[in-house]
Amino acid sequence: MTTAGAVREQVWDDLLARGACAYPLPPHGHCPNFTHAKKAAAQLLAHPDLTARHTLIVGPERALLTLRQQALKAGKTLYVPHQKKEGWYWRVTDPRGARLSTLPEYGEPTLVPQGAQAAVLACVAVDLSGARLGKGFGWGARGLPLDLPEYTLAHPLMLREALPCPADSHVTLIGLPDQVLTGLT
Repeated sequence: MTTAGAVREQVWDDLLARGACAYPLPPHGHCPNFTHAKKAAAQLLAHPDLTARHTLIVGPERALLTLRQQALKAGKTLYVPHQKKEGWYWRVTDPRGARLSTLPEYGEPTLVPQGAQAAVLACVAVDLSGARLGKGFGWGARGLPLDLPEYTLAHPLMLREALPCPADSHVTLIGLPDQVLTGLT
């Protein structure tokens, strides 16, 4: 069986070799900020499952920055995991709070993501059944004990037929730059 670490390395290497990732570089050790993440975010946010939800948990990763910006501009309330206090979140409603550096000014620290209806997590790889592999550490790898639907964004190079290793979690929607994959099992 291929290890999760080997899958991550392959995805990171592929993205870097094809020039399909942006800051922070190299992508190794991160959920990659892939090219066209803004288009993938727009695709996911336009999906009916997301348009109906007003309160989301959204990961702090750079790949999710444009999703946070777009969601806040659309009037959604976001909970972003606090980077320095494990178990805490920033509650943010102001679009100026989409960047991690502005959360202390525009966000409100809270222990409970009150009213959260879904979570958007970054990934390194995801397969056609919705099995998601994160960077291997951090809040996304520990899982969300909140029983919420989970979604992710991905570049086509991050998409696999099937992960050859255990997943960190399972998502029900995958936002790609040109479509949203649904019907994941």
